Amino acid sequence: MKKFARVLLMLTCVFVLTACSSTEISSEFQQSKESSAKSRADQVVQLMAALVSTDNVDEMLANYSNVELGDLFASTYAQYYGDGSFVCEGKAVNGALTSFQSGIETMGSITDFGDPTSVVDDDTIVVMIPVTGENKNASVELIFTNDIYLKMTSCTLNLDETKGELMTKAALNTLLGMGTVFLVLILISIIISGFGVIPKIQASFAPKKAEPVPEPVAPAPTAPVVEEEEEEELSDDLELVAVIAAAIASYEGTSVEGFQVRSIKRANTNKWRRK
Repeated sequence: MKKFARVLLMLTCVFVLTACSSTEISSEFQQSKESSAKSRADQVVQLMAALVSTDNVDEMLANYSNVELGDLFASTYAQYYGDGSFVCEGKAVNGALTSFQSGIETMGSITDFGDPTSVVDDDTIVVMIPVTGENKNASVELIFTNDIYLKMTSCTLNLDETKGELMTKAALNTLLGMGTVFLVLILISIIISGFGVIPKIQASFAPKKAEPVPEPVAPAPTAPVVEEEEEEELSDDLELVAVIAAAIASYEGTSVEGFQVRSIKRANTNKWRRK
């Protein structure tokens, strides 16, 4: 039993020593990759600044594809620093040239390069290098793959912003967002108000219906003509006058020829009503 315990203890010690040695080897290899990434990042930043200062960036971006830009930059890096093992992606070179060109226009020429710092994870090594410009400072962020190739997958120049600039940018973003919301609300209200105008517009373009012709109105009945009645009444009055004149003449013993009728007036009494 004691022999078995001794063997087990020896095996445990061997495994522990092996694990410690592998951890130390892994740590040393990781440190070497990190150190190499920092060194390459510093060289890349200086080479990018030199390329941008030649004013050939627009021509390079216009005449070369991303793959060609990657090969061109790798060969230039090997020529300047004598390291033919440098590998980079073409889109990383494209983004670096574009960001360096626009950034240097604002910050001015780069006057100093700071010490690089790195952050390591399982897949990448991120290196940050501060740079000083004539008018403004900035920092360059480079990303390498965390393997033996240390392939550069990104390189970007980012301008440093003060608190005032950050507040101004935030205020502009807020105003832009609120302005967009109000413009959309105004547009919606205009559309809704236009719903009441659409029927009127449609009615104006619709063909007009023929107006109904009014039916002729029958003339109102007129008052009956009383001329015939007046003539009949007048003839009756003459007969009555003749009778009365004959009666008076008989009574007076004279003839009717001596009588002269000057006017005939209708009496208001009913004594002479005919029976």
